[in-house]
Amino acid sequence: MEIGIVLLNFGEPATPEREEVLEYLTRIFHDNASLEEAETEEEEWERSRELAQRRLPSLMEEYEEIGGSPLQEQATAQAEGLTATLTDRGHDVTVYHAMQFMEPLIPDVAAELADEEFDSVIAVPIYPLCGPSTTVSSIDALEASIDEIDGYEPEFTAITGWHRAPTYNRLRAEGIRTFVEDEGIDLQDPETVFVFSAHGTPTKYLEEGSRYDKYVEEHAETIASMIGIDDYEIGYQNHTNRGIEWTEPETEDVVEGLEGEAERVVIEPMSFMHEQSETLVELDIDLREDAEAVGLELYRVPVPHDDPRFPTLLSDVIEPFLSGFEPSYYQLRQCECRSEPGTYCFNAGLPPQQ
Repeated sequence: MEIGIVLLNFGEPATPEREEVLEYLTRIFHDNASLEEAETEEEEWERSRELAQRRLPSLMEEYEEIGGSPLQEQATAQAEGLTATLTDRGHDVTVYHAMQFMEPLIPDVAAELADEEFDSVIAVPIYPLCGPSTTVSSIDALEASIDEIDGYEPEFTAITGWHRAPTYNRLRAEGIRTFVEDEGIDLQDPETVFVFSAHGTPTKYLEEGSRYDKYVEEHAETIASMIGIDDYEIGYQNHTNRGIEWTEPETEDVVEGLEGEAERVVIEPMSFMHEQSETLVELDIDLREDAEAVGLELYRVPVPHDDPRFPTLLSDVIEPFLSGFEPSYYQLRQCECRSEPGTYCFNAGLPPQQ
C-alpha cells in the first residue's frame, strides 16, 4: 500500500508582502465565516475581505518587525524529520506538509496525493491542543479536497489530541526546565509567576461542544506537575476582530494584573509547535511591553519545534496505521471532537463539556 502522510499547519507568510498577507487574512476569516450569519457565499467572502482589510495594517507591522514568519521553514524541517525517522523504522512513506491559509495550500497538496495515487492518506495536524478552527478545520479541509477529486478514493485517517502523549509532555516540560535554568530563574521564588499562554478561541465554539478549554486546563495542570509548581496562571491570546466573545482571561490582562505582586513572569506558549507572529510579536514584543509597563521582567519559553524527540513522537502516533495493529493499543480511539470514522485521538472518553 502506498501511504502519504500530511502534516497540517495554519501557515503564515514567509515575507511581509502586502497582497500575500491580505490573501492570507481573507482565507482565515472565510474559514470562520460561520461565526456570523450570511445568506450567500458571496456575502461571506465580502465580509471576509472587509475584516481582512481592517486587520491588514497591524498585521503588516508585525510581519515587517520580524521580517516574515519562520513557520514555513520550521514546518518543512518537521516533515523532513518525520520522513527520516519513519525511514529508519523501515516504513516506505512520503510526508507532505500542507497549510490552511498559505502555500502549500491543502487543496494543492490533495491534488499531489491524487497524482501520486496514494492508496492511503494519514492526516496529522501539528496543533498540540485540538480546536475546531485549527485541528478539526484542517482535517475537514483535506478530506473535502480529496473528495472533490474525481476517481480518487484513498483510505483516509486522521490523528488528533496528541498533547496527551507522554513524549510530548516530557519534551515540553524539559524545555521549560532547561530554559529557566539557563536564565537563572527559580520557579519556587514567590516573586516569579508562571503563565501558560494559550491561543484563544471564540466562546461560541465552546458552547457548541468544543472541549478546547478543557484541553488547555488539563495540559497546564500536567506540565505544572512535571516542572514542580503548584501555582500558575492561564491566559488566552485572542483575536477579537468580529465583535464576538472569546476565551478569558486574556494573557495581557493576566500579566498586567500582576503589578505589585511579583518581579518577573515566565510565559509558556502552550498552543504552539512553531515560532510565529503570535510568539515572536504578541509575546516577545507586545506582551513584553505590557509587562515592563507594570514593572515586570518577562521571560518567554521557546517553542520546542526542533526538539529531536518530536519526529519520534509523531512516528509513534502514526505507527499503528503503518504497521497494521489496533490503534487502541496506543490508546488511540474514535475522536469525539471530529466524529467522522477514521479520526483517532487520545482524548476520547473525557467527560462531556458542561
